[in-house]
Formats: sequence, C-alpha cells, structure tokens
Amino acid sequence: MKAEKTVWILGASGYSGAELCRLVSRHPHMQLARAFAFSAQNAMPLPELFPHLSMQVDIQLQQWQDEVLDEAAGVDIVFLALPHEASLELAPKFLAAGCCVVDLSAAFRLRDLNNYPTFYGFTHTHPEWLQQRSYALPHALPVPKHDKKEQAIAAIQAHQLLSMPGCYPTAASLALAPLLLNKLLDTTQTPVISAVSGVSGAGRKASLATSFCEVSLRPYGVLEHRHQCEIAQNLGLEVMFIPQLGNFKRGIVATCAARVQAGVSPAQVQAAFESAYQNNPSIRLRNQPPQADDVAHTPFCDLFIKVQGQHVVVISAIDNLLKGAASQAIEACNVKFGWPQMEALL
Repeated sequence: MKAEKTVWILGASGYSGAELCRLVSRHPHMQLARAFAFSAQNAMPLPELFPHLSMQVDIQLQQWQDEVLDEAAGVDIVFLALPHEASLELAPKFLAAGCCVVDLSAAFRLRDLNNYPTFYGFTHTHPEWLQQRSYALPHALPVPKHDKKEQAIAAIQAHQLLSMPGCYPTAASLALAPLLLNKLLDTTQTPVISAVSGVSGAGRKASLATSFCEVSLRPYGVLEHRHQCEIAQNLGLEVMFIPQLGNFKRGIVATCAARVQAGVSPAQVQAAFESAYQNNPSIRLRNQPPQADDVAHTPFCDLFIKVQGQHVVVISAIDNLLKGAASQAIEACNVKFGWPQMEALL
C-alpha cells in the first residue's frame, strides 16, 4: 500500500527527532521523504548518529538550507523538533506552503503573548498563529478550553498547526485533568507537582551539568520553570511545580498532590479517571505506583491514584521522548487524519 502523506522532519539529529524518524518510518500512512539536521557535522546517515536505528530507519540526514523551502509545497506533514525560536521562524513559512505543521517546541504553546519573554526569553513575532493552532493534547484537554473529548479532537482535525505539549505538562495535565473536569478538586488549595525527568530531557547537546560524572538527583527551576506556566494554562489554576533532574536516561515520574472537595469519596475519584480514559489506549491506570522503567521506550502514560481523606496523590509516568514528545506527535497526526490513535506506536 502506498503511503498517503509525505513527511519532512527538521531537527532529526536530536533525541526526539530521531524517535520521530523511527516512528514515521514504520507508519503505514506516512512516507519519510527527507530528514534535516542544522549542523553540517550531522549530515550523515541517521544510523551513524544513532546505531540502534540500523535496519530500522534508512535515511540520510541533510543539512538544512533555507532554499529548501521552495520545495515544501508538495509536503503534507512537517515535524519541527527544533529550538523554540527556530520553530517560530520556520513554522509560518511551511504553513504558507500548505503543509500541516506539527511543532514539538514551545513556540506556539502559550496563549498569552506576554508569557514568551518572561518564560522563554523571546518576543513572539507571529501572534496570529496563536489563535489558529490546536494545542494537541487530545485526551486530557486544556480544562478552560474544552469540556468534551470530541471538541478537542475536532480542534485538532480543524487546524493546520498542531502545537505539541511539553513533557512535564503532559505528565501533570494527564494526572490532574480528570479531577478538574469532574469538579472534584478543592481549588482553594494549590496543587503541588514534584516531577523527576531523565537526562535526555535536557537534549543531546553536551553540557557539564548532564555529563556522566556530574549528573545526580538535582532540583532546578523551582517555582519558576518555564513549564509551570503551561501547566497552569492547561489546568486553569495556579500550581506549585518542582522539577528535578534524575540520574537516568529517559522518563518522567510526576507526583501530583492536591485536595479534593469535602465529601468526595475514593470511588468518585477512581470513576473520574476511568470515565476520562476508558477509551484511550495510551493511558494505563495502575494499581501500584509506576516507575520510569515501566514506561521507558513506550507511548504510554501510567497513572496511579491514591485518596486519603481529602488528600489525593496522582503519580504519572511517561517516556519524555515518546509520550512527552515524538509518539504524542504521531498520536496527534493519527487523530487529525482519522487513523487509529496508536497507529505505528505499538
């Protein structure tokens, strides 16, 4: 069967970009036509950069040149696994060429224009696209924006630009959204989210802080991490977010503590999660707290819920490179084009 959609991937030399190449290569409805790196030293066959992809992905990375934009008109889907400002510059050009753009950066995630200088250090130069994009978290929806899953799916299908959630916001939003959607949370108490991420979340570029001899369990960006704003936007309330860098390669484990309304029972909380995710094959409700290894190299989000009195703790585990990036981007495309949600992911 001939693939229906031609795909380009920009940023294919990074961890998330390489995962995208692997997933697109196995997708029955996608053809990986070209993959680009932004450094000449990475212009080589992808398996030379990532030997584990040998016999899985057969593509030569090309160094990106702006002149290639002239050839974009025939491309159906462009994945951008780029730094935020690079995506901000290139996404509108691909959109003008008629491509569906799936952006894994934060360039279009935040609705409030004023938050970009504060949290990302740049001024947003394409505010028109903030109103013309879908924030593509198709199963736990931004609470102020949608109250039904069908509305979120319709928004993804209707928009040309899909802005993918960040890794921490994915884990935290999936953990807390069912409680908010069912009005079970006591919103007078601020939820606390303590999340540990593997070192791959810092990207592939070498740095002292993520080198083998330096990496440890290290809190960072306490109460000022850039993802705190995105989590608050999704949930419609302020949160206390404490991210930590772990001494493992991949995965996120987020422990989310909150307070439920007086009189809410554990059975009501469990029912809220079952109702929210019963038809979602990428969410697994667990009887025991998940660990990072349970979800590493998988497209799943594992959730564990514990209620004691008015206290509720939800533990969420994802692979930051897959459910927090590449596989979720494929999920969004599957939803947009009417393919099975987990196509090419299992």
